[in-house]
Amino acid sequence: MKDDRFSAIRQLLYSAGSSSIQEIADAVGASPATIRRDLQILETRGAITRTRGGARIADDAGIEVAFQTREQQNLSAKRAIAEAAFGTLAPHSAIFLDAGTTVLQLARCIRLNPMPLSVFTNCIVSAQVLMDVPDVKVTLLGGLLRSENASMVGALAETMLERLWFDRLFLGAGALADDCCIYSLDESEARLNEKMIAHATGTMLLIDSSKFGRRLTYRVAAVTPKIEIVTDDGLASDWLRRLAEADLTPLIVAPSVEREASR
Repeated sequence: MKDDRFSAIRQLLYSAGSSSIQEIADAVGASPATIRRDLQILETRGAITRTRGGARIADDAGIEVAFQTREQQNLSAKRAIAEAAFGTLAPHSAIFLDAGTTVLQLARCIRLNPMPLSVFTNCIVSAQVLMDVPDVKVTLLGGLLRSENASMVGALAETMLERLWFDRLFLGAGALADDCCIYSLDESEARLNEKMIAHATGTMLLIDSSKFGRRLTYRVAAVTPKIEIVTDDGLASDWLRRLAEADLTPLIVAPSVEREASR
């Protein structure tokens, strides 16, 4: 029962970002005293960080959030970023959509406003979103199914990439660390992302501001001036300075009031 409660607490914090002790207690059906003890244990495991009167999910937690849950996090920012990326699309081009949840919002934009495109992706959900859209030709990479990210990875996917070239890669990221490098929680995902960048004329990094200043286990690539960054206006001023020093000029977008109100 304790393990089930731990799992419920982690899932709640993944969904909400942070919660008070009373909110957690109400959600999992336990007393505040029990929750305090649980949070102490979860913090020693590195899964959560206790705050004044509550807890939040640890920035470097080693358990990846379920794809469906992560899709809803910072949704208004992700949609604004995706809409900006959509504005850069050229009809009749070949693009690659990686398996990030912000990139998934770009797939939804394409579905709402179709144009002739050849879309390649390793994301099952993006392929499903686009599979019956007129004038959009979809190719899904084969490989090993990674359920945590609803993505295809591994040697077969990498081999397929070797035979392809794209006008534009739209790439998500689990983290952008202080060294201005993209990081992933999964080794196979990181390796495939690196190959995607090598096989695209241009790369656009779609990353909401919550991912900056984090570091996960596996390095994907350094962000160079050849990689365009699109993020939201929640990006801290010290990060704007750091990016400028690295000769990187991000496109900053603001979530609409209507979108915020609908969350």
